[in-house]
Amino acid sequence: MATKTLLYSYWRSSCSWRVRIALNLKEIPHDIKPVSLIKNGGEHHSNEYREINPMEHVPALHIDGITLIESLSIFQYLEETRPHIPLLPHDVVKRARVREICDVISSGIQPLQNLQVLIFVGEEKKNEWAQHWINKGFRAVEKLLSSSAGKYCVGDEITFADCCLIPQVFNARRFHVDLRPFPTILRVDRELENHPCFRAAHPSNQPDCPQELPK
Repeated sequence: MATKTLLYSYWRSSCSWRVRIALNLKEIPHDIKPVSLIKNGGEHHSNEYREINPMEHVPALHIDGITLIESLSIFQYLEETRPHIPLLPHDVVKRARVREICDVISSGIQPLQNLQVLIFVGEEKKNEWAQHWINKGFRAVEKLLSSSAGKYCVGDEITFADCCLIPQVFNARRFHVDLRPFPTILRVDRELENHPCFRAAHPSNQPDCPQELPK
């Protein structure tokens, strides 16, 4: 009997969030195993979790009897094993555009404003630091979307690029980034804010979301 898919996730982790969206869109039944990044110094640093994800990050996905780490690698596995609800376009140029947008967000923005980096930067400078890197990355994303976007990031079908973009917009607002210079990003965000798969994956709908939200 196949074991149920299990996602190790933190409610506000954008990398976990993007995988939650993809699992919902691909209609893959799964359970959520919360991993606190702040409780007791961070449960992701425990010996138990290190055996699951040696990078001590979230997410990790247990699926088909194996455990995968890194959200973009998880995306690729889901697409290759469950292609019946595609999140990559058939057209090779559009597929490249999706991967391009995902890479810019996952390597050029998100790692520079995640929790461990902000702790290192320090409380006094963390907002300025996060705003700088989000603005820099969003200028690139906005330029890419100017030639790729239809209703969504790449054309008129939801793709992995949208799974990456929406959590990053949330983070931008969290750090009080002025999003007015990025009209295409804002338009795509508006298109997807009430989509049921995106709403279900939202941090506020996660089992570990605190009743009183931290700053």
